[in-house]
Amino acid sequence: MKLENQSLTSAEITQLWAAYMNDCALECQLQYFWAKVEDEDVKTVVQQGLELAQSHIPKIADLFKKENFPIPYGFKLDEDVDINAPRLYSDHFVLYYLQQGAKTAMQAYGVSLSLVGREDVYHYFSQCHREQDELLKQVNTVLQAKGLYVMFPHLPKPENYDFVKNQSFLTGYFGERRPLAGTEINNLFSNYHRNALGAATLIGFSQVAKNTDVRKFMVRGKEIAQKHCEVFGSILSEDDVPAPTKMEDSVTDATTYTFSDKLMMYYSTGLIALSVGYYGTSMSASPRRDLGTAYNRLLNEILKYAEDGANIMIKHGWMEEPPRALDRDELAKKKG
Repeated sequence: MKLENQSLTSAEITQLWAAYMNDCALECQLQYFWAKVEDEDVKTVVQQGLELAQSHIPKIADLFKKENFPIPYGFKLDEDVDINAPRLYSDHFVLYYLQQGAKTAMQAYGVSLSLVGREDVYHYFSQCHREQDELLKQVNTVLQAKGLYVMFPHLPKPENYDFVKNQSFLTGYFGERRPLAGTEINNLFSNYHRNALGAATLIGFSQVAKNTDVRKFMVRGKEIAQKHCEVFGSILSEDDVPAPTKMEDSVTDATTYTFSDKLMMYYSTGLIALSVGYYGTSMSASPRRDLGTAYNRLLNEILKYAEDGANIMIKHGWMEEPPRALDRDELAKKKG
């Protein structure tokens, strides 16, 4: 029997549900960015990203309809964004935001492709992956043309291959630390850049948030992101490796309603979830023990922050429930 004749699996429905939610939120955000950016080159890539999100939403909705699966409520242009609000972020912030978004989407679509089996769903995620590849290429081209592309550090060329000769390669708590390995530099550099972008994002969110819980949550997140930048930057500086620049100056002084608190909490908790994954990956790819300890400490901090964010969303009725298994105990209670 062909798989397309089978009902959607838990993996397929979950990945489609998450993609639908993300594209609904992204449409709101990119509509606002498109209305505010001034540079025509930036506007072009924003429009490209916006058109992708807009094309995805009805395609996923059609798949849900065929399965008689309820379409998520998601986010609405008339409820979750005011495109007429004053400018909140600079053009170069929008470029970096698009770049990171395209990278994240490519990773998410890659995961989806590894989980799904039905031909129509696989084809959908495969097409989305190709689209994000092209979008990332275009964003990088604009960043490079404007001298804004953030280059990873260079490494010296070794004279020959070599092997690790003793266990000092793993140490880092006491005594002389070995220089950072390439994978460790890449992860520290990337995590710094993502936190710098996250700090700027949360500064803007804190300025336009209306709910007190949300405003305090954004300020706390900004402080966490800035502290993590300091940790990653200090480790890089020990080996005279430059860190990326911060982005706080890319936020204006606007305080007018721009995005709904619900949308901003969705994005903020999404950023935290991504950080958890990135830190876990970085920990596994960092043989130096002091780096693993640092990542573990920072990871515990953002896990607590994530829990607090989830509680805020539940408190205010903003967390849409994802697809889940049947509650057999609840069914038994109903029957009784």
